Amino acid sequence: MTLKLCEDDYRRIILAALATKQRSLSVSDLRNIILNYSYNVSVADASEEILTEIQISLHHIHIPKLESAGVIEYDSEQELVVPTEHFKLLQPHIFAILRIDPNLDGSIEL
Repeated sequence: MTLKLCEDDYRRIILAALATKQRSLSVSDLRNIILNYSYNVSVADASEEILTEIQISLHHIHIPKLESAGVIEYDSEQELVVPTEHFKLLQPHIFAILRIDPNLDGSIEL
C-alpha cells in the first residue's frame, strides 16, 4: 500500500512534507510545497492556471486517496491535513521510498 501511495509525485511531496514537519499542514501549505518542488516557482511567480491545477488535484485526487488509505484525516472546514497514527507507523517505509526520489533530496521547506 505504501508504494501505491508514493506512485504520484504530488503525493510523495505531501508525504515527505508531513513526515519532515511532523505536524498538520494546511492545503495552502501543501500547494506551496508542491509548487516549489514540482515547478520551482514561488506562489508570487506562479500562474493562476498552475495554482488552480494543484488545488483541484489536492481536493479531488490526492487528499481523498491519502484519507481513504488512513494516513491522514482531512478537516474540510479548516482545510487542514492531519497525519494519523497509521501514518506514523508507515513513516519508516515512507522515508525509505522518499530517500530514493532525487527531487526530494533536501528537507521540505514551507
